[in-house]
Amino acid sequence: MQATKSMPREKETAREMAHILVVDDERSICELLEITFRKEGHRVEVANTVDAAKRKLDSQIFDIVISDVRMPGADGLELLKYVKEVSPNCFFLLITGVPTVDTAIAAINAGADRYVIKDHDLVDQLRRAVNGVSENLKWKKEAGYLRRELRRLTGLDNILGQSPRMRSIFELIQTVAPQSSRVLITGESGTGKELVARAIHENSSRAQAPFITINCGAFPESLLESELFGYMKGAFTGANENRQGLFQAAHGGTLFMDEIGNMSLTMQVKLYRVLQEGKVRPIGSTEEIDVDVRVIAATNKDFEKEIAEGRFREDLYYRLSVIPIQLPPLRERREDIPLLARHFLERFRKSMEKGIAGISPEALKRLEAYDWPGNVRELENTVERAIALESGPEISLGSLPDRIAGYAGPSSVAATNGHGFAIPEEGVDFEKEIAEAERRYIAAALEKSDGVRTRASELLHITYRSFRHYAKKHNL
Repeated sequence: MQATKSMPREKETAREMAHILVVDDERSICELLEITFRKEGHRVEVANTVDAAKRKLDSQIFDIVISDVRMPGADGLELLKYVKEVSPNCFFLLITGVPTVDTAIAAINAGADRYVIKDHDLVDQLRRAVNGVSENLKWKKEAGYLRRELRRLTGLDNILGQSPRMRSIFELIQTVAPQSSRVLITGESGTGKELVARAIHENSSRAQAPFITINCGAFPESLLESELFGYMKGAFTGANENRQGLFQAAHGGTLFMDEIGNMSLTMQVKLYRVLQEGKVRPIGSTEEIDVDVRVIAATNKDFEKEIAEGRFREDLYYRLSVIPIQLPPLRERREDIPLLARHFLERFRKSMEKGIAGISPEALKRLEAYDWPGNVRELENTVERAIALESGPEISLGSLPDRIAGYAGPSSVAATNGHGFAIPEEGVDFEKEIAEAERRYIAAALEKSDGVRTRASELLHITYRSFRHYAKKHNL
């Protein structure tokens, strides 16, 4: 039997296909560049105004933006500044038909990567620039991965935000991390209290020592005491050997005590003594053990109310709250929702290996309007669910939960002018909107009928045959 010769492998290209946004009020330029770069395998979106471009940037992740300078309303320089704020790693190519020295200087100072003049070889100039960028994208993305890993290891990965309140929290984390003072983090569930605690630890001199967490509300009083302080063999029924407590285990490092507001008054007295003296006594022992632990506590309770009503000791509160950090709920920093949604989109589309490029403007509006009682954790779960369910190129209304897809915030009523919806300046893709509505209703009917299709068709007042047609059309 003859051995078959293996065919030589084709040399792997170093280029990475880019996601490009073209912004120009001249539709002919947009069409020309869209056709050119689509033929080369790139994904291309177009916008005819800066406002339309901003909406796309809020909902999708782009590698390259190609923008004209002069356009009605806001100009390309304003868009450049916006891109550098929301997507600093994006390459920005500025084009102009009326070149001036002042514009060129302003573009360079604002961070433009290329400044290209509109003339007979515009397409060739842009093609060379895009090819150069796409060749570097592979390495740039790998470098970005390393930077994200570094942020993850330093505890800053999911603490994202550009709002003034979040910026002040980032500054506070950097200020308090090198110290050993105790920190009390307050905020609603899902706001990221443990992430902040971990970031403080990972950016402190204790970073190489243990970071240990305990949910104080998850243990009855007797078990919580043994968890924190440890016990000696024979101290109680079932204590068959000596066991080290979490204070000892965290020696030299950080102990994060979550939901500390649920701790009993008896345990509060014992914790106060440990914080005051820096010593713990395991249950059943007569000896005290020195511990060097930075305590970071967290709660979703209002401590002023808890103290006033006698459920929390005031002296312990002051011991814990040397440095207080108040985390805002997501509804009070809505400007961070697009950034967070894009972050979660990037993470989950890679882990699920799905080619979802962004979030539709309609879906993003719903995400921004929703009040998020579960805060960042709920948004993260929502994006993960949407990516798992979405079969199209972007997250649509149909892949969002009904409570969010059907949510209308206070501002949306005025924007609809009484029609129940608003059409943006650039118009809408009518066929796509109708398809999204069909998918959403079919999915909702299936959910309400527990998957019984005959019942689902009755809920929608259509024949079973019609229901089967729509379900097959939308892969449901």
